[in-house]
Amino acid sequence: MSFELEQHTIPEQFELLIAANDTVAIYDFLNDQNISDVAELIYEFPDYEAQIIANMAIHRAASVFKILDVAEQRRIVKELPPFKTAELLNELPPDDRTDFLEELPKEVIRDLIKLLDPEERKITLSMLGYPEDSVGRMMTPDYVYVYEHNTVDEVLNTIRKVAKNSETVDVIYVINEKGELIDDIKLRDIILALPEKKMGDLLDGRVVALNVTDDQEHAGQVFKMNNRVALPVTDDNNILLGIITIDDMLWVANEEYSEDMQKIGGTEALEEPYLDTPFFKLIKKRIGWLIVLFIGEMLTATAMAFFSDEIEKAVVLSIFVPLIISSGGNSGSQASTLIIQAMAVGDIALSDWWRVMRREVLSGLVLGSILGAIGFLRICVWHLLMQQGIIEDLYGPHYLLIGFTVGFTLIGVVLWGTFSGSMLPLLLKKLGADPAASSAPFVATLVDVTGLVIYFSVAYIFLQGILL
Repeated sequence: MSFELEQHTIPEQFELLIAANDTVAIYDFLNDQNISDVAELIYEFPDYEAQIIANMAIHRAASVFKILDVAEQRRIVKELPPFKTAELLNELPPDDRTDFLEELPKEVIRDLIKLLDPEERKITLSMLGYPEDSVGRMMTPDYVYVYEHNTVDEVLNTIRKVAKNSETVDVIYVINEKGELIDDIKLRDIILALPEKKMGDLLDGRVVALNVTDDQEHAGQVFKMNNRVALPVTDDNNILLGIITIDDMLWVANEEYSEDMQKIGGTEALEEPYLDTPFFKLIKKRIGWLIVLFIGEMLTATAMAFFSDEIEKAVVLSIFVPLIISSGGNSGSQASTLIIQAMAVGDIALSDWWRVMRREVLSGLVLGSILGAIGFLRICVWHLLMQQGIIEDLYGPHYLLIGFTVGFTLIGVVLWGTFSGSMLPLLLKKLGADPAASSAPFVATLVDVTGLVIYFSVAYIFLQGILL
């Protein structure tokens, strides 16, 4: 049977074992696979997802469970018998367990917490008590700590005793008798030191720590700037409470990226995968911004009505309205997206606003001049083709003035678009709001309205007394 299975892919092997209904073989098979392969089986065979978790060694089941999407995690916990759910939740690392629980309704959290062992329940309630999206919600209390007076030999013995349940042993933390963090030491430095060497002799004083109330996004920046695989978490009194590892930050970075992309697209962030989000919840997430943008676009109609007399006198101006407002909106969306992304990865801080503004004003002038030149040439070429009798005359004898109107308007609109698109995220950040809320559709709507004002103001300058 073993040889026959080896001739098939992992999903095919699993199907054969399910068909044979051999529980022992399924157990051995699942425990022999990489956890990523087991996770793929769960996604491929959703009808067996709970059965897959139930038919694994509990420590491996927990490893698979924590890398699954929230939707799969919910379904599995719902289908598992209570005793198996209790085993799974107690086996999960505290940070992964808290991350799962905080996605659930409060009444479900209460029921699941009752299944935890007293010590695990205490840890979980403590972590859930920290602010949402704070470092405290994602830290783990499983780490190795020692004291200054411990020798290298004593530390290695401590690692052998307690490191089995630790998130990582790459870094060992040195505390005093009060539990205050003194320093952290890489395991490599400990191994290379003499056995009788004391921890106090290995300290370098370069410890970098996070506060338990720090924002998770801030934690990501600290990891990036300090090139660490783990960081200690302390309270306001410098008491060591837990650690955060780089794998946690990778999940946070992925969630933050998804959230920002959704906001940039003009919708509220989804807490669940798209296909698992209830239909009416999806509508609720999208309708708010759509209403705001719709009202904003109504101002565009108001602006058009305000200049209706001018449009009647020079109908030719209406031809270029879509071109003008789309160019401004596109440039604003570009600038907004660039700045939001740069702020998200730490390339730009609020103190850089002046440098950003100078670059975007210059960019707006150059980009606007290029588009303006293309618009002007387009009108001139069209007029030449008209003189040859190839196409119908649209612009009349004042085509040059119309060309200058369109050209200079594009410079102004693109300049305004890049300026507003780059400054609005920084302004929102300064006010304490999410920069991603200055989404590309919002900036585009803002520039649409103001672009019309710029367009007809420039038209007055060039065409007053001639067409207007």
